[in-house]
Amino acid sequence: MIPGPRNLITDVAGLRVGNAQDDRLKSGTTVLLGERPFIASVDVMGGAPGARETDLLMPDKSVEGIDALFLSGGSAFGLDAGSGVMDGLRAMGRGFRVAQATIPIVPGAILFDLINGGDKDWTDNPYRALGRQALDAAAATFELGTVGAGTGALTANLKGGLGSASLALENGFTVGALVGANPTGSVTVGDRPNFWAAPFEMNREFGGRGTFADPVPYADTTRTKRDGTKALSNTTIAIVATDAILTKAQVKRLAVAAQDGIARATSPAHTPVDGDMVFALSTGLKPLADPVRDPIQLGHAAAVCLSRAIARAIYFATAAPGDTMPTWQDKWG
Repeated sequence: MIPGPRNLITDVAGLRVGNAQDDRLKSGTTVLLGERPFIASVDVMGGAPGARETDLLMPDKSVEGIDALFLSGGSAFGLDAGSGVMDGLRAMGRGFRVAQATIPIVPGAILFDLINGGDKDWTDNPYRALGRQALDAAAATFELGTVGAGTGALTANLKGGLGSASLALENGFTVGALVGANPTGSVTVGDRPNFWAAPFEMNREFGGRGTFADPVPYADTTRTKRDGTKALSNTTIAIVATDAILTKAQVKRLAVAAQDGIARATSPAHTPVDGDMVFALSTGLKPLADPVRDPIQLGHAAAVCLSRAIARAIYFATAAPGDTMPTWQDKWG
């Protein structure tokens, strides 16, 4: 397995990603758009999720084709980003058709970034406009770090961010991940530059510091935002994608497998105060050659991509006025 040419989720053909953010707000939104509708599902392992339209993604529900997914800051306010994405898709004539009506179905998830030092004293909810701006900005290449849904993200000891990674598999499939990393836990080993995801790093994509060689103290594996006297404001929200032709049930299993990527890159993960959620999607371009082995390999690749994407989110975060946490680059870059 090797990274795709961009090392972004858009290495999965037919996908584009757009970011929009407000630096004064210290928050933003990220939208993933399909060239054509894709099959999607979702898995939730955090105890405090915030989401929109996720029930429709269960394997037993009738809607199959989804045009876009969004990740957003803003906690519950950020769910309104989906309305802006709906507006844009409707203007494009895209959505679920019922007789003469076209209804864009836009699932998404939010992370909590309301107490990160940004000015949240708005009169009108800003996230609808951010959702539309992110959709309009969708492209094959996009920035990582302090952008989009990762603009105001924090970890236990560092700024969080938006991350992405990809893998081109030997069986011909491509897998990618996109993540807003805002966990209550740490993505580095205690107060060291080494990422928990280091065993999966490729081509020094997040600094090449390797694993921490000495035995890791228990305290270093459980550091949270509370230990830094910061209020617990959390969640890792992610999308994994593949070009393999999968059923909705198989896409659900892909989301389940990808959750391991959060656990490998963040410690602790899936806590009662995190809303850890992974969307998975299939663009349906390439048939499976082996209906048993291929899904296993895809699930493993999705987890590896997601762990790398989380580390890349923190690695590429940049400093901004009013920050309450340092960046990885500030401390070790």
